[in-house]
Amino acid sequence: MTNSNSAEVGPDLSIVLVNWNTCEDLKHCLQSAFAEPGINIQIIVVDNASSDGSASMTATEFPSVKLIRNIENVGFAKASNQGIEISSGRYVMLLNPDSEVQPGAFRSLIDFADANPDAGIIGIKVLNSDGSLQYSCRRFPTLRAAVFRNTIIGRFFPRDPYTRDYLMTDLSHDQVMDVDWVSGCALTVRRQVIDQIGVLDERFFMYCEDVDYGLRAHQQGWRVVYFPGAAVIHARARGSDQNRNAMIVEFHRSMYRFFKKHYWKSASLFVRAIVPLGLVIRAGGFVARNYYYDVLRGRRKA
Repeated sequence: MTNSNSAEVGPDLSIVLVNWNTCEDLKHCLQSAFAEPGINIQIIVVDNASSDGSASMTATEFPSVKLIRNIENVGFAKASNQGIEISSGRYVMLLNPDSEVQPGAFRSLIDFADANPDAGIIGIKVLNSDGSLQYSCRRFPTLRAAVFRNTIIGRFFPRDPYTRDYLMTDLSHDQVMDVDWVSGCALTVRRQVIDQIGVLDERFFMYCEDVDYGLRAHQQGWRVVYFPGAAVIHARARGSDQNRNAMIVEFHRSMYRFFKKHYWKSASLFVRAIVPLGLVIRAGGFVARNYYYDVLRGRRKA
């Protein structure tokens, strides 16, 4: 691993990991990141007041990592920005700590970014633990997709075109594609984009900051690209699953903030009324479902 503190040459890639109580996952993620030789990288861990020893583990076992210890959970966007602001790489990668970097990923990513200077944001292939694909590149959300995706209505129409279009499931995810946005679990942004459009919008505590960032990049003429030549295995939602119902509420709150920020002015009065109502109903349905599985099936005491 090239020393990223070299005075002559700065890092090619800065990796920012926001952690909250995923100590073992974070450890494995850092091990996988350091396993690729010959890459000039910088790794920054922003710990959101974990209580499981994550910060101490990082400081002890990975002393070359830049560590920021927050005294409270400030959310994903703000914590990511803390890492971005002290980063010095030509590219900055936001990476979830429950990820395992696959061999050669950093080299392939950097080579692709260097060869495509108009690609402002790049998402790589994201795999589940069993090797199946996570749909990490998407089109911008629509009302129709929200109605069908992961809802009771959607169960009756498992092949509805709106969800397929949103997740881009009918396209091969083994090819390079220009997309609307890529998931913040493994998102790489060019330094020039950060300089032009700024950092993540901290009004999004968690969720939708990646959708917002993709839209802002598009508005300034940058491409957002899915590149499957680099990959990570992502365990998915290890942190957020520690408080599922709160995260459900936060997700739908972020969706409403995204709608208000980008679509409110052009929306009809009907849409302005139906969107918040629909989000409340959708969030309530997920919370009720969790209550059913947890309480009525005995996973915890009522």
